[in-house]
Amino acid sequence: MIAKVAGEIREAVDTSRTYNFMEVCGTHTMNIFRFGLREILPPNIRLISGPGCPVCVTPNEFIDKAVALARRKDTIVATFGDMFRVPGSRSSLDKEKANGASIKMVYSSIDALDLAKRNPDKDVIFLGIGFETTAPTVAQSILMAKKEGVKNYSVLCGHKTMPEALKVLTEDPRLNIDGFLLPGHVSAIIGIKPYRFLAARGKRCVIAGFEPLDIMQAILMLIEQKRPDIGIQYTRIISRCGNTLAKNSIKKVFNESPSVWRGIGKIKNSGLLIRREFKEFDADLKFKPKIMRPAENSACICGDVIKGVRTPLECKLFRRACKPEHPVGACMVSSEGTCSAYYKYG
Repeated sequence: MIAKVAGEIREAVDTSRTYNFMEVCGTHTMNIFRFGLREILPPNIRLISGPGCPVCVTPNEFIDKAVALARRKDTIVATFGDMFRVPGSRSSLDKEKANGASIKMVYSSIDALDLAKRNPDKDVIFLGIGFETTAPTVAQSILMAKKEGVKNYSVLCGHKTMPEALKVLTEDPRLNIDGFLLPGHVSAIIGIKPYRFLAARGKRCVIAGFEPLDIMQAILMLIEQKRPDIGIQYTRIISRCGNTLAKNSIKKVFNESPSVWRGIGKIKNSGLLIRREFKEFDADLKFKPKIMRPAENSACICGDVIKGVRTPLECKLFRRACKPEHPVGACMVSSEGTCSAYYKYG
């Protein structure tokens, strides 16, 4: 079936032009590489890997705050596994754990809340990262903590939202993006309305599933769009209006705020900030972690890779100093990172 769709793509393309399509989901990036989809597409279709990895776009400032909190007495930092080895300015959670800090891997914010209930004599701080997909679950953990009176639970909030970042990408002349493969998980929450501005800016868009056939069908849909629109390939999951309950959870607990994206910079209304009525669960306000000015490794081009301006092959550290067992940049750490995809399959 994939071969059939690949043939339809070859018949549909205009061979006199180049198509620049960006996927903005780390799972899309990984599966494009894993299943060799680039190799079966016409050479004038260029797939650009964008900022779809939540661990990768988390800036050093957040990592530095997490490290500072992990050094507190009577504190447990709870985090997703990918965050352990992300280098901060001067340390990482992995190094802090080796030095005796109490850092626990959890699979959800609810696991972190349970950890707080089991350790009432400790401050349990969950590192809240991710896009609109994970934000509702973190919101629910805060609502549950407030309802149940769990006072030793808090969240260091680093959540980001996708649409405003896409707006910035469309304004970068170096990318010259013709269309987007939009993320299925995020779109299941927010629906299609937040993407409408992309079509208004002349960008073709298709919300795609994650299987190889899904991705190939979405690329065909992008090529066949008669005018810029928001298409849905992932019809078995996506509702045009999204998930109302999840969106209401986000609105109840968070406000929109400016947010710093690694490689892109500060983007207005692209982050989530815990509302004042839940301030006792905001680790930033509660503990006020003190950090030095964040610093970047000047040799690492992770920021440009996240933005799609350069590829890992242009980095002098790639496969040399920077490898999965010794990552220099965040893009090599996460299972959804572009550098990780290039290293495993590129």
